[in-house]
Amino acid sequence: MARTQLLLASTLYGAATLAAALDAGCLPSAGRRILVTSNNASVPETQPGLEQAPGFGALRNRFDRVVSWNETIHPLHPGGWSPRADEVPMWERYLRLLWDLGDDDVELVVESIQVAPALSFAQVFTGAPISVYADGLMSYGPTRNKLGLMVDTRIDRLLHLDLVPGLRPLLLGEHGVEPAVVPTEEFTKVLAEVAEASADAGGDSLADVPRGAALLLGQYLSALGILTVAEEEQLHLDMVRGAAALGHREIVFKPHPTAPEHWTEPLVAEAERLGSRLTVLNTPVLAEVVYLTSRPALVAGCFSTALVTASALYGIPVARTGTGLLLERLSPYQNSNRVPVTIVHAALPDLADTEAVRAWRPPTAEQVAAELTPLVRTVGYCMQAQAYPHLRDEAVAWLSTRLTPQTWPYFKRRRLTSLGLPGAVPARLAFVPRNRTVRRVARRARALKKAALG
Repeated sequence: MARTQLLLASTLYGAATLAAALDAGCLPSAGRRILVTSNNASVPETQPGLEQAPGFGALRNRFDRVVSWNETIHPLHPGGWSPRADEVPMWERYLRLLWDLGDDDVELVVESIQVAPALSFAQVFTGAPISVYADGLMSYGPTRNKLGLMVDTRIDRLLHLDLVPGLRPLLLGEHGVEPAVVPTEEFTKVLAEVAEASADAGGDSLADVPRGAALLLGQYLSALGILTVAEEEQLHLDMVRGAAALGHREIVFKPHPTAPEHWTEPLVAEAERLGSRLTVLNTPVLAEVVYLTSRPALVAGCFSTALVTASALYGIPVARTGTGLLLERLSPYQNSNRVPVTIVHAALPDLADTEAVRAWRPPTAEQVAAELTPLVRTVGYCMQAQAYPHLRDEAVAWLSTRLTPQTWPYFKRRRLTSLGLPGAVPARLAFVPRNRTVRRVARRARALKKAALG
C-alpha cells in the first residue's frame, strides 16, 4: 500500500529542520511527502505564514505538496482547536478526501507534540505512527503535558539538533522514545540555501545590515505575560548599552516580528547617545541568515534558540541578558521556557560583564556532562516529578551539595518543599503558610502598620 508522510511545520526554522532531516535520511522513506503549514500567530490573518517567509522557496522542492492547516480548519484557530472524540472519524475522512490521501498508510512528523496544532493533528489520524522533531532548546526540557495513550504509544523517534553537544534531551524520555540528532552539517547546508534565497527576496534591508556588527535579538516577552512592556523595553536598552560598552559602534536590532514598531525608537536614540549606530532589521528572516550574510561579531539576547545556534553552528561569540529576572518570573514552575532559560543562564556569559563576554568559550562536552547535565536533569525533575520519578535520586544528590547563592535562582523553595527535596522549608516552619491563625495575625499587623503610617 502507498505510504504518505504528513509533515507539520509552523516556522521556517522548523521547516529547515525537516529539510535537513530528509536530506540526512533521518526519516523513513515515503511515496509522497506533504508539508502541512500552520500559522500559530494570535491573529493569523495579520501575520505572514510560513509559505510567505523569505527563503521558503529553497525548501519547497523537498515536498510533493504544501497545504495549509489554517485553511483546512478555518475559521477555527490552530492553537485552540482539537477534535472531539466522536468527530475524529469524520475529520480523518475529510482530510483524506481534501488532501487526496485515499487509503494510503499515513505517517506523521510533527513539532511540539504536547499542544495543538500538533496534538490535534495526531488525534485526527488515530492509527498513524508519529515522529517528533524539536527545533529549539525546549527539547532538552521535560514533556509538559500528558499526551494520552492514543498518542504517546505511537511516537517512534525524537529528532533534534545538537545545539548543546553532550546534553541529552529529556523530552518524551518517559515514554522510552530515543532521541536522534539531525546532523549539523546537513542543517547548516539547508540554512545556507535559505540564506541565499532570503538575500534574493530580502531586498535592501538585508543589504543594509553592516558586517561585523553586534546583533541584538528581541523576543517580545511582554506578549507572553512574562515581563511588563516597560521591563522589556528596559531589557532592550540594556542590550544596547552592553554592546556599546564592549566597543561595538555598529549595532543591529532584530525585533520579534509581532513587536510594536515604536519600541525601536528609544534604542536608536540610546545607541546614538553612546556613540554607536543602530540599524533595525525589520525583514522577517531567520537570525541564522543574518549570521551567514553579515557575520556579526557578537550575538546578544535573552534566551532565544538563535543565541545557541550562533555559537554551536557558526562559532560566533554570544552573551545573555535578563535571564536572572526571567528565572524569577516564570510561572508556574513547570513553565516550558524554564529549561531554555536555565541553559542560557548557566552556559552563556552575562552581557553586562564585559570581561566575562570577552573571555568566554563554549563549554566542552566534558563540561556539559559534569555541570550542565546534572543541573538540567534536576530542574527537569522539579518541573515534572510525576513523569520522571527515575530522576529523583539524582535531584536529591545534586540539591544536597550544589545549592549555593549562584544556583538558587534555578529553583523555588516552595517547589522543593512540595516535592520533599533538599532546600525545602524546614519542617518546624512548614505549618506557617497553612495556619489560619498566623495568617490572620499577620494581616492584622499589616493593617495596623498601614494605619500608623497613614
